Amino acid sequence: MIAPVLQAFLALIGWSESAQYDTIVTGVTGPATFTDFSDHPFAPQFHRPPVLWRKGPPPEYSTAAGRYQILYHWWVAYKTELNLPDFSPASQDAYALEILKERHAIPLIVEGDIQGAIIACHGEWESFPGGIVQGNGPHTMGELLEKYREFNLTFY
Repeated sequence: MIAPVLQAFLALIGWSESAQYDTIVTGVTGPATFTDFSDHPFAPQFHRPPVLWRKGPPPEYSTAAGRYQILYHWWVAYKTELNLPDFSPASQDAYALEILKERHAIPLIVEGDIQGAIIACHGEWESFPGGIVQGNGPHTMGELLEKYREFNLTFY
């Protein structure tokens, strides 16, 4: 069982990334979804090429997928480390919770320092303020804090 404050933060990430559990990175061609959760949608067995994310120059391609826009190369590592059976919502949540743990964001969330948690995770989710990829249209801190408050009320 995931604590309500963590559920609210996970919902915040999904909202901020404009992603659901079945979302494939929005490239220059627009949003797409997938239906087979047996593995990451960019795994070799699906024969899906990376998505043209930005025309550039130079052009940039991405394999981001799922609620947390998980890149395929990171998925491979964490799937093994966390012994995740598939790319189901539960596995995606476990991945995101591990990232929050590694970024030392969980204690901040539990203590109510949501701004601190967002700052701690800004390099992971580009839609957070201070994301390292330019032009991704990050949300403001105020927008994220307000949305977190809304989600937090949902889970209590």
